[in-house]
Amino acid sequence: MRKLFIALVAAVTIAGSVMAVPGEAEARWRGGAVAAGVIGGLAAGAIIAGAAAPYYYAPPPPPPVYYAPAPVYYGPACRWVKQRWWDGYGWRVRRVQVC
Repeated sequence: MRKLFIALVAAVTIAGSVMAVPGEAEARWRGGAVAAGVIGGLAAGAIIAGAAAPYYYAPPPPPPVYYAPAPVYYGPACRWVKQRWWDGYGWRVRRVQVC
């Protein structure tokens, strides 16, 4: 239906441009005819554009979705402690990570 309408409008436009024959040249001012032509052209353009425009309705937004948070792995509880150890010459203290 839409393609038929567009083809019909195109055929009428071409036929109208072929049939438009310039009239006799006149030296008087015809301001009313120009205004009527402009108004008629705007009205015809609005009607044709309204008929040819696609009917578009935006789809509704998607429903809200809840995602569970990812599980958090904390790992073993580690801490730093001071440890005494013998190096062969005497006792020394060092920091060691204990998990």
